[in-house]
Amino acid sequence: MYGLVPFSYGGRMTNRRRQNAFFFAVGLLPGLLLGLRDGAVAQSATPAELISSFRLQHGEGKVRADPTLDRIAHEQAAAMAARDVLDHGVLGTFSSRAAPAGSRRTAENIAFGYDSFPKTLDQWIASSGHRSNLLMHGATRVGVASAKSSKTGRTYWAMVIAEDRLKQINQEAAKRTNEPDQDCQIQLVSLCLY
Repeated sequence: MYGLVPFSYGGRMTNRRRQNAFFFAVGLLPGLLLGLRDGAVAQSATPAELISSFRLQHGEGKVRADPTLDRIAHEQAAAMAARDVLDHGVLGTFSSRAAPAGSRRTAENIAFGYDSFPKTLDQWIASSGHRSNLLMHGATRVGVASAKSSKTGRTYWAMVIAEDRLKQINQEAAKRTNEPDQDCQIQLVSLCLY
């Protein structure tokens, strides 16, 4: 964070000192503006964008927000806030709650305490198990939600991350096996003749 400290000068300000003060202020202004801009960008980024940014820094692909996963995350966050308890099983087993996602692999992170998602994400990044979930190989979709406890005012967070739906994965695999190799002159079943 940039800051300016007020100063006072007891003597007469010379032209040289005026020039130095001007150049100091002009040199500092772009840094101040960049700092404010970067903070505003971070505050306006969606959870999916923040998670994607972290994943890209670690060699994994981006994730997109998914309405089904958002709903699953919201139900979990709301249930934890209603009971004021941090518990993956508050609504039943994760596998049963994640079934509507239709994915081969899903994972969930939960947390409480922070009012903003960037701070919650930092908490998950610092925890090895949560970090592993954020970096799940092959993940393409994510849902994030928060809810506030009416008893304590504590904010509860839930994130569900998953691969593409099994149906999409199966369709893409079938499409790849049915497409002829572009270099083939003649293709018989799975044999390619050049």
